[in-house]
Amino acid sequence: MRRTRVVAVSMLLSAALATAGTASADSRQPWVGGWAAGMTAGGPSFSDQTVRMVVHSTTAGQKVRLRLSNRYGSAPLVIGAVNVAVRASGGSAAVGTHHKVTFHGAAGAVIPAGDELASDMVDFTTAADEDLLVSVYLPKATGATTFHNIARETTYVSTAGDHTTDPGTANYPTTTSSWYFLAGLDVLNHHAHGTLVAFGDSITDGLGSSPDTNTRWPDDLARRLTTPPGGSRVGVVDAGISGNRVLTDAPAAEPALGVSGLRRFTHDALGELGVRSVILLEGINDIGNNAGPDDTALTAQDLIDGYRALIAKAHAAHVRIYGGTLLPYRDAAYTNVKGDPYYTAAGDAIRQTVNRWILTSHAFDGTVDFAKAVADPADSLKLLPAYDSGDHLHPNSAGDQAMANAVDLADLH
Repeated sequence: MRRTRVVAVSMLLSAALATAGTASADSRQPWVGGWAAGMTAGGPSFSDQTVRMVVHSTTAGQKVRLRLSNRYGSAPLVIGAVNVAVRASGGSAAVGTHHKVTFHGAAGAVIPAGDELASDMVDFTTAADEDLLVSVYLPKATGATTFHNIARETTYVSTAGDHTTDPGTANYPTTTSSWYFLAGLDVLNHHAHGTLVAFGDSITDGLGSSPDTNTRWPDDLARRLTTPPGGSRVGVVDAGISGNRVLTDAPAAEPALGVSGLRRFTHDALGELGVRSVILLEGINDIGNNAGPDDTALTAQDLIDGYRALIAKAHAAHVRIYGGTLLPYRDAAYTNVKGDPYYTAAGDAIRQTVNRWILTSHAFDGTVDFAKAVADPADSLKLLPAYDSGDHLHPNSAGDQAMANAVDLADLH
């Protein structure tokens, strides 16, 4: 952990959790984010089907509330029924845990195109580090789906009909690895201090982590927070989107990569309930695609200017923001949208310049040296082989744990 200004990032996080403002729609209630997913356009259509999704709550609470999104839809979205339950295993619910979710007292709802909808509060006790099942019945054709493409979690898709209360998956013959329409799970916790948002790209999204294990680095960070006596008083949510960039939107042919970090930051980070702090780790896709503003070649100053804009947005909302250094990526096994190698010496020079600025500029409220945490000591331009998922860009689950361990928790409680 890099120390900036006078105190460590953990101390700044602690101060932020205690003093900063909140994005909660109801400041009288101590809501925090228990789980979230960055939404994009480009998902498949459903009709008269139920989708059952696994979500992992990072904090305990006495009530929950779901947020459904039609943010990128082109037509009204009809919701027929929604149910939340504790997961036993796979797509099966623990006996006796099914709870009906309502919207203004009704079982269903219609969400206009471009909108989102929060459910009523559900009397549902959840533990930290617990898997839940959220089942959503979609009685009408949805059109292209607002979704989160790379969930690293199995989702179950039913045969025709409302199967939200099914105990198991006998009527769910199809599986995918995306989340659909579900943008967040809010948790009511009377001891909570706020929400920490991990904001970034595929590395934060956990692309290299093992599927169905909840071992993305934000998951690991949340688990570290629950270890001390009394458990966590901080909700941790993951706003990573694979392929996302700071400065530019995804190409039209790849909408699932999302709009730019600059455009989505206010909604996806500052819009989280109880948000007090953000850890930012994004920029490697800008570099790998050589994607500067207005189709220009990228410079280090372009990324620095983008970070300064995000810092200004966070501070205007009284939210602390911490900069994570960009990970080494030499020999990355990808080509960019132009068909050029993802890794170049010129691109890595930008990464190193940006990282020096993150660590030394004091522009952020604190920093986390993720790059140092996962780099090979014998070659700092590469991931340590034990932390490499195999593509030389994304850490594996062990690497994600090393990243989470780079955050100093000493003063968070």
